[in-house]
Amino acid sequence: MNSLKSLFSKKSRGVGVELTPERVNIARLKKQGQKLKLESLASVELPEGVYQEGQILDSAAMAETIQSAMVESKLKVKQASCAVPGRAITLVIPVPAELDDQELRDMVLNQEASIYLPFPREEADVDYQKLGFFVDEDGIEKVQVLLVAVRKEVTDAYIETFQQAGLNLNVLETTSFSLIRTIREQLRSFTPQEAAAIVDVQFESTEISIVVDGIPHFSRTVPIGTFQIQSALSRAMNLPPSRNTDLLQGMTVPATPMDSVGAPQMGGTNPGTAAMLRVLGELSDELRRSIDFYLNQGEDMEVAQLLLAGPGGAIGQLDEFFAQRLSLPASQIDPIAALSLDVDEDIPMSQRPGLATVLGLGLREV
Repeated sequence: MNSLKSLFSKKSRGVGVELTPERVNIARLKKQGQKLKLESLASVELPEGVYQEGQILDSAAMAETIQSAMVESKLKVKQASCAVPGRAITLVIPVPAELDDQELRDMVLNQEASIYLPFPREEADVDYQKLGFFVDEDGIEKVQVLLVAVRKEVTDAYIETFQQAGLNLNVLETTSFSLIRTIREQLRSFTPQEAAAIVDVQFESTEISIVVDGIPHFSRTVPIGTFQIQSALSRAMNLPPSRNTDLLQGMTVPATPMDSVGAPQMGGTNPGTAAMLRVLGELSDELRRSIDFYLNQGEDMEVAQLLLAGPGGAIGQLDEFFAQRLSLPASQIDPIAALSLDVDEDIPMSQRPGLATVLGLGLREV
């Protein structure tokens, strides 16, 4: 089946597999009574040049790394769910409410997709889901539809790679969907007029998703991630460049006093910290632009909170830094707590935000 692997379908239980430019992560969850248990979690380093910007550049090397992660997790399964970061287009579009299911399908997948996609419709795999009904300003009843599209060349590479790794790809979704699934309960605390901004700080980029009622209404990818933060830090401290971002694990963003213009004062910080603050300052500027752009669309909304995920989301006091820069409450996502997940070994808080996507994929397979 050559589509987005039916985003919203159910199949037999498998594993969640997250591909990143530096690692392959695998998680398997199981139901234990009313609770969820983390049955297996594995992470294997990925060689440079195999995966970039959501695209698999070397299928054989990626398949081999997925197999290594499967061996490490001691799992004998044939099914998997995976997510594409930053390469997917997600849109919420209004369509006439009186269409039957087949008419709606034809309209969304062909006409609407052709209008909204930034690339030719025939080059895309497209899926959709009906959301709720609403009445527009002309008093006409419409239905909102969530449209998701990824270039065929991207989805084909994922399907082929998983086949090489001996796995059947049940679902290929976007990383924002996986994250939202992990924190669904947390998102329920917001009113329909409150949006949450999920800030997923990954290895080579940060994905910003503005979510209303559990649905991503706006997504943007900014080319600043843990690698860029780490590189700035290494250069300032005269350390050799490295893809290993472990240095960040022990770092804490200083609570910087603001000067009268609202820029952090750099006085008294060491060169490494000052370099890190510069990159994080750029990232917070991009966050502000994204939020302003969303709010200027005329929706009667407020962004109520920033939720930080991804390996960079765990940097010490990053939530306080963003809260101060953007005058918005910010907190790090703790997927273990969000899912009330039963784990055999305690997972340190410094690693938890980075597991939000893979656990959301694992949850898909429960």
